[in-house]
Amino acid sequence: MTYLLLIASLAIILLSAEVFTNGIEWLGKKLNLSEGAVGSLLAAVGTALPETMIPVIAILFGTGDMAEEVGIGAILGAPFMLSTLALSITGFAALVWKVKGKQRESMLIDKQVMNRDLKFFLLVYTTAVLAGIFSDGFKPAVALFLIAAYLYYVYKTLGCAGDQCENLNPLYLARRQANPGLLPVLSQVIIALAGIILGAHLFVIEIERLAAVWGVPAFILSLIIAPIATELPEKFNSVIWVRQGKDTLALGNITGAMVFQSSVIPALGILLTPWKLSPLGLICAILALTAAGSVFLLLRWRGEIRPLTLALNSVFYLIFVGAVIVMY
Repeated sequence: MTYLLLIASLAIILLSAEVFTNGIEWLGKKLNLSEGAVGSLLAAVGTALPETMIPVIAILFGTGDMAEEVGIGAILGAPFMLSTLALSITGFAALVWKVKGKQRESMLIDKQVMNRDLKFFLLVYTTAVLAGIFSDGFKPAVALFLIAAYLYYVYKTLGCAGDQCENLNPLYLARRQANPGLLPVLSQVIIALAGIILGAHLFVIEIERLAAVWGVPAFILSLIIAPIATELPEKFNSVIWVRQGKDTLALGNITGAMVFQSSVIPALGILLTPWKLSPLGLICAILALTAAGSVFLLLRWRGEIRPLTLALNSVFYLIFVGAVIVMY
């Protein structure tokens, strides 16, 4: 039954992700947003909300040091999973699916959007990490800076010119309407997001049961298995967009979430917790910055992002797994 429920949860996630991508593209069209803004803001924040609630609930409603550790771990873990596994899965998807019968030599992206997202992520995440190493006196100012930086990022993203989402499939809730209204579009997005959350929640429960059956130690579950279960399912949207040849939406869905989860959420952690990074937390943060930094530098040097470059980001995740095993 556990295996059947695991398969069912993945089916719910995949179906909901398909409906979500369709709805979010129509929402971007209704709001006259560029493709980059749709991916980096609407899709990114929408699919990041379930994971965002974990540290928020742990910090605001938890008690004791364990709650703080869960909160800080979740805050650091989300950007790490996105910059390593999420980007690598997108890279592998780009290697598998062809565009117009041809293999991608590079991702079909808006370079300005990717350059902006990665630059903002490296800036705000580095700032948050440094705040966990140095003096407490600067932390309120750092938190204010992170929030201001994200608001500026939103302003820049909304103001950035770019192509709007084109070649849209009919809205699933209004297939016969060539130009559906805003209400059915919003309804579809909300229903799909609820489906993703439900599927991801069921997926996490079944993963935990399997871990207990297999005798997987608790620390491996909390540091490795659980983050995969909570972070990656929502990023099936990116795989769907890669399959459709909409790489800006696919990568923006991830890089936009990286910016959001390395600025607004760490600001909460900095203000409401001691925000002291453990050695393992510091390793996690350094690997996330290295993974994203390598993609950013190659984009600046080559003027492109290659699918293989993204796929190789999985190496940084394997290094982290090795560090966990050695340290524990």
